[in-house]
Amino acid sequence: MKILFQYIFILLFLLILPFAAHSEEQPAFSECKRKSMVVPQRKPVIEIEADRITGYYKQEVEATGDVKLTHGDKVLTADRMKYYQQTEDTEVEGNIRLERPRDIVKGKQLELNLQTDEGHLKEPRYRMKGGMGRGTAEILFFEGKDHYRLKEAQYTTCPGINPAWYVKASELEIDNNKEVGTARHARIVFKDTPILYAPWIDFSYSGKRKTGLLAPVAGYNVRTGFDVGLPVYLNIAPNIDATVTPRIMTERGFMLSNEMRYIGNNNMNGHLLFDILPHDIHKDQTRWGVLYTHTQSLAKGWQGFINYNQVSDDRYFRELTPNLAQTSLTNLSQQGGASYVGRLGKDGMISFTGFAQRYQTIQDPLALFVSPYERLPHFSMNATKYNVGKLDFELNSSWTNFYHPTLVDGNRLIMHPTVSAPLRNDYGYITPKFGLHYTHYNLAAPVDDKGENINRAVPIASFDSGVAFDRHLHFSGKDFLQTLEPRLFYVYAPYRDQSYLPNFDSAVNDFSFAQMLTENRFSGGDRINDANRMALALTSRFVEKDTGIEHLRLAIGQQFNFSDPRVHLLPPQVTSGRSDFIAAISGRLTKDISTDSNIQMDESKLWIEKLRTGVSYHPEPGKVLNLGYRFTRDVLEQVDTSFQWPLYHNWHGVTRVNYSLKDDKLLAGLAGIEYNTCCWALRMVVQRLTTATQTTTTAFFLQLELKGLMGLGNNPLQVLQQSIPGYTSVY
Repeated sequence: MKILFQYIFILLFLLILPFAAHSEEQPAFSECKRKSMVVPQRKPVIEIEADRITGYYKQEVEATGDVKLTHGDKVLTADRMKYYQQTEDTEVEGNIRLERPRDIVKGKQLELNLQTDEGHLKEPRYRMKGGMGRGTAEILFFEGKDHYRLKEAQYTTCPGINPAWYVKASELEIDNNKEVGTARHARIVFKDTPILYAPWIDFSYSGKRKTGLLAPVAGYNVRTGFDVGLPVYLNIAPNIDATVTPRIMTERGFMLSNEMRYIGNNNMNGHLLFDILPHDIHKDQTRWGVLYTHTQSLAKGWQGFINYNQVSDDRYFRELTPNLAQTSLTNLSQQGGASYVGRLGKDGMISFTGFAQRYQTIQDPLALFVSPYERLPHFSMNATKYNVGKLDFELNSSWTNFYHPTLVDGNRLIMHPTVSAPLRNDYGYITPKFGLHYTHYNLAAPVDDKGENINRAVPIASFDSGVAFDRHLHFSGKDFLQTLEPRLFYVYAPYRDQSYLPNFDSAVNDFSFAQMLTENRFSGGDRINDANRMALALTSRFVEKDTGIEHLRLAIGQQFNFSDPRVHLLPPQVTSGRSDFIAAISGRLTKDISTDSNIQMDESKLWIEKLRTGVSYHPEPGKVLNLGYRFTRDVLEQVDTSFQWPLYHNWHGVTRVNYSLKDDKLLAGLAGIEYNTCCWALRMVVQRLTTATQTTTTAFFLQLELKGLMGLGNNPLQVLQQSIPGYTSVY
């Protein structure tokens, strides 16, 4: 019997031993009530919080009831979760929400490895934090950090359960690191109607630059016919990009448009536009255009610059450019040079400029004009020195070689030193000034009996003075500072006969409030006016004290000529008598109404010489009404009106009319409507411009903008912003 009990004891011991050993190494977790559990020896630390947590030590954890797992920058919540410690795999079910720094995804069933960020999620719903992009799919595959792939996916930026547009793709890849989406076999659906198919399309959902196809561009112009282009954007480097656009024009043929931009060290930047039409089917010729600008710092204070523009023929802009604003270009500059700005002692500045410049003149066959002189080359040096024995000294000088194929050419030297004695205090100033304008001409051919070398010297004396008064005002709940600034300006320059001198670059300055207070009424250096005149001006400003914003400016001025001007340009100008009166008002009349208006009168004849007036009513974004009127006696009379205004719900109307009353002709007209929401916009605009004496062009713009994805059609926004001051794209 004793031996029998020994056998039984040994047998029981052998049966219990394995279970005892297993229980000692891997004890089961007891059930916990809403507690947190930190998994040790993990980087980053994994923390699980739930209503109940059970599992086996170092093997698996099962959490149920409002589960929350935190792992570095990831937060995962669900109804139920299993976590396997050895492999770091998770199995999650019910109300799944995974939030990461750049996106949030939701779904029904998830398997994810926390270490590799690989796994899959069924019936996902996703949203990118870097933009408004969101969507759904049948299944989502996590393929590493910040990268996932969706099958049978939809993408949109529109809110609501029925988005106005979406991309439907058999496969959609999201790269959150680059903030780029790539769709394959994609259909763009708008209002439940497929409008575009692409076997492959990629897009930046955050607006960052990226290489790829842009949306097709389509438009209509009576000169080119239907114009369709497919832009390709090249993000060459962080500081260099380009856009290449193959275009098909039904009336002209195939054109390749190219644009390149770059920014570099030493404040270097440039912009190149190059278009080429190898064969114009309408004219049987090759046509092209180049517009190039470049600036760059060369050394301390030195800067180089290039501005080169050329087209193949005079009608290039009027017939081929999609930018109708370029149709008014007449002289294309071709210029290159360098400039320097530096200090001249403690209280002085010196500047130097040297360049060569020629022009391509775009002629209108029915209104030919003389092209400007070429400057080959031009050098100028300006220097100022202040507080030299209470005097200020200034020198403006230049040397230019002028060339023209049909007119008298040669070179010109200008030296214009001045000295002034400014007297200033807190409320006013008096500045007497004296200068000598010396000019030397070395011409290629003699002029009259003056020969080839001609000198001209004109002394110029002026007296400028002004006083500033101010007072405090309280109006409409705001504190204002009103100023009252009377000013007196006098200039004297004796008459010098200049009728025999060539005119390389002079023109008559348009009479204005600012020009009335200058010494010379001519620009350039070939004409120096004879002057014995005085100008009186009075300006009042209303400045908001808290912000420093000038809300309103009123100004009146009168110019008195004590002797009639005798220096003129050919043909002689009609003088406006011995005195001219000018008045101006600019700023805000009320919160919603602003104006910029001025008037010039000839008091000797009691008539208006010039009138420029504009009034704008702008109560809120998307509502603006502009009224303008321009009049110059015997030259022009025009009205210019434009508006953007709500019509119904999200519909806005846009219109602009610039009409010549003198010629009874429409100079520029625009009409259109636009529908704008937070996720899409539709714009339809027609524009008509007079591009030459008897030439007009009409363009039609139609664009569907899917915000956050692309714009389809020909974008009229630039045209609207140029044509309608105050235009705002609502939403």
